[in-house]
Amino acid sequence: MNIPSLQDKVSPEEWQLRVDLAACYRLVAQYGWSDLVFTHISARIPGPEHHFLINPYGLMFDEITASSLVKVDQDCNKLNETPFLVNPAGFVIHSAVHAVREDVQCVLHTHTRAGVAVSAQKNGVLPISQQSTFVLASLAYHDYEGVAFRDEEKPRLQADLGEANFLMLRNHGLLTCGKTIADAFLSMYVFETTCQIQIAAQSGGGELTQVDPRIVQGVAQALKVQTGGMGGQFAWPALLRKLDRVDSSFRQ
Repeated sequence: MNIPSLQDKVSPEEWQLRVDLAACYRLVAQYGWSDLVFTHISARIPGPEHHFLINPYGLMFDEITASSLVKVDQDCNKLNETPFLVNPAGFVIHSAVHAVREDVQCVLHTHTRAGVAVSAQKNGVLPISQQSTFVLASLAYHDYEGVAFRDEEKPRLQADLGEANFLMLRNHGLLTCGKTIADAFLSMYVFETTCQIQIAAQSGGGELTQVDPRIVQGVAQALKVQTGGMGGQFAWPALLRKLDRVDSSFRQ
């Protein structure tokens, strides 16, 4: 696709955010978490305007580039000239989170098979793996209300999320939010892996052992040790190198 570069038309801060968000879309595609064109990852641009970047609706995640991302306001109105469509209905969940969580730069939402499968289970995430302990330390649930395109659902979603960074949308999928794009991606990697492990363990048919609840209580410190206090940024440069080896066009 021939998409004119926006690098000289936006601030250096916005351009870096565009590159990182495009990379996040490509990584989601590489790891098999995309649902054709039907989920979204949003990132808030620094500043008081509450402007956001979101995917050009209709492009596959492995097509998205820094310049193709669309800048929108809180109501998903386009703020830059672009031939691409945006999906206001898809932004409802994202705008709900961004409106009440000033600490969140990125919201990542998926409809993976494992994620939806666990979201349909009455007991949700079970404490049966090391990965699950990181999720359970900051996990909330939101009941299914149909396709999420109604603004009236926002207050209930916001109340359910609270200060959590992992949200299980029952019968729907997974959502993570992070202080950076890297944080949101790493959280989704752990969330998705948790769900895959749970489905695999349950399919074995044997009795499952559960992690001592005291371990979950101390997991925040364990995560800091594991990532050197850097969170998602600890793995992000390596992930970008992985993308560059395959296809660096996300940077355009």
